[in-house]
Amino acid sequence: MPPGEYAKTMELTEATKNFIVHWGEMGTKWGINRTVAQIHALLFISPEPLTAKEIGDTLAIAASTVSTGLRELQSWGIVRTVHVFGDRSDHFVTMGDVWEMFRVVLDERKRREMDPTLRMLHETLDTLEATEEEDEHTRQKLNEMLDFFETMMSLYAQLQNLSTSTIKRTAKMGNILNALVGK
Repeated sequence: MPPGEYAKTMELTEATKNFIVHWGEMGTKWGINRTVAQIHALLFISPEPLTAKEIGDTLAIAASTVSTGLRELQSWGIVRTVHVFGDRSDHFVTMGDVWEMFRVVLDERKRREMDPTLRMLHETLDTLEATEEEDEHTRQKLNEMLDFFETMMSLYAQLQNLSTSTIKRTAKMGNILNALVGK
């Protein structure tokens, strides 16, 4: 941005405000900071890349909060920095394809949540096997949980091998699939 020029504030309609507020609320339910989710929502609906200052001014949040939120979104792999010709400021964009964004978020959640849980279950069961303790109930419950997580990881691996278009077509064929597997 040239010296002395100020960042613009994105004009939000009622619909965009509702989306941003709702996405922030949903973010908290998914374990994501409300403001981080709102930054993501703003970038998702923005027709142009935005600077951190534009994000802060539009959402009325502090620069430090914007910076922290952008770093978090970048760590998830759903926001990236771009450069705009004639402007030295960093601009930010999010993934535009919601299906690909879902894949990236799913990968990250697997890495952050599923992988550590699987390790813990294996370690705990190994510890149970190595001790003289007779806790068959706990062993059985942990084995059931391990089986569930391993089955979900197998499903995840299968999904990763499918193209986005195949996943979309499959998701839209719910009733047909239910009939095929004999619901």
